Amino acid sequence: MLKWNKAVRVTFLTAILGGLMFSLLLMRGIENRVMAEADPYEDLKIFTEALSALQQNYVEPVKTKDLSYGAIKGMLNSLDAHSGFMAPEIYKEMQIDTKGEFGGVGIQIVVKEGRLVVSAPIEGTPADKAGILAGDVILKVDQHAFSKDVNMMDAVNKMRGARGTKVALTILRKGFSEPKVFELTREIIHIKSVKSNLLEPGVGYIRLTQFQEQTASDMVKALATLKEEKIHSLVLDLRNNPGGLLTSAVDVSEAFLDAGKVVVSVRGRDAKKGDEYRADGSGSAMADLMIIVLVNEGSASASEIVAGALQDWGRAVVLGTQTFGKGSVQTILPLSDGSALRLTTARYYTPNGRSIQNTGVTPDIVVKQADAKESRVALREKDLERHMKNDTNPAADTPTDDVKKTPPEGDPAPAPDNETPAAPPSADATPDSSADVQLQKAVDLLKSWKIFKNLSPLQTTAQAADRVE
Repeated sequence: MLKWNKAVRVTFLTAILGGLMFSLLLMRGIENRVMAEADPYEDLKIFTEALSALQQNYVEPVKTKDLSYGAIKGMLNSLDAHSGFMAPEIYKEMQIDTKGEFGGVGIQIVVKEGRLVVSAPIEGTPADKAGILAGDVILKVDQHAFSKDVNMMDAVNKMRGARGTKVALTILRKGFSEPKVFELTREIIHIKSVKSNLLEPGVGYIRLTQFQEQTASDMVKALATLKEEKIHSLVLDLRNNPGGLLTSAVDVSEAFLDAGKVVVSVRGRDAKKGDEYRADGSGSAMADLMIIVLVNEGSASASEIVAGALQDWGRAVVLGTQTFGKGSVQTILPLSDGSALRLTTARYYTPNGRSIQNTGVTPDIVVKQADAKESRVALREKDLERHMKNDTNPAADTPTDDVKKTPPEGDPAPAPDNETPAAPPSADATPDSSADVQLQKAVDLLKSWKIFKNLSPLQTTAQAADRVE
């Protein structure tokens, strides 16, 4: 009996020890899993070590805030081309941009092949009056020289400033034997995002230069004025419009679409979840208008949302050349010190589910400008360094071979939304359709469209038979 009790006790103790060992192994496994999940935070130890080393050993004293800002910029620069960090002053300027004015020299810029390139000066601004041209390479702003890894947000910040202050731009241009310094005096740059004219009896014209807070309401007012002129057709010009606010693009599209129709859908990291923006029905008042939308390689982002929506619903004919191909949505995330993150948070899709990322909107009718500048190979989204991939069409991500060989003085791309304003034509100038091949083609099509629309095939056949007899 005693012997059996010992055996039971041994077995019992063995079971307990086994259970303890299992529990220890299980706890160790859980601990390892938790540590594995916490690895990203463990990596912050390296950052704090580097920060401490810099503060203690760098040749000159450095501010922790400057180092932190630099680290955040580097972090955002490792993402796609449209994500970035905005210091408080830049964020403030961006908020001003969406309202249509800012203090600066009136220049649109882009980073191309690591160099800061002028996309276009805004007509009538200090940059335009000083003779700065599209394709100029900016080497320095005042005494600040830009390195190979120039940050466009930093460049924008250095060129902007209070009205009346001066800034010197060192410019390299094809044909210059050496760089030239342009000294400019900053002014308040006003951007009129909507202009309208009557091209000829019955044919209206509206140009949107970018998508600001007031763009849709200003466009509706322009439409009402044109309707008083008894227009039957409209040319909506989105050429060289680099985009702007998503909500503004939706509001503009609503002006031409029936209630309930999808304008654009937006999907973030979770592809199963997303938001759809639908027309509110305000477009029913414009249902009788025949519309042609003009686009080119400078039409980007919000412009592509509008063109894609009207094209998918058969509400307009899109004419021109392939658009830029920016199919991503950026969200501004303010930080506690007044700075902000400009973060790509979603892709957008046209009503038919098309992603235009790296592809752009293909016109229904392709018409190239006769101007030599327009005929050159243009830089598009897929040619930008760190461009985001197309999640539905991988073939769209291949850069254009010709573009990769284009020197810095070639065609620039539009700047990402809200970083620099678009370069509109003069707000008071009447478009000259005789000198604009794309516009002239649009007007001719609209006139013939109205003629064919009003024809009665049966009546026409009968009339033809009578004439034969």
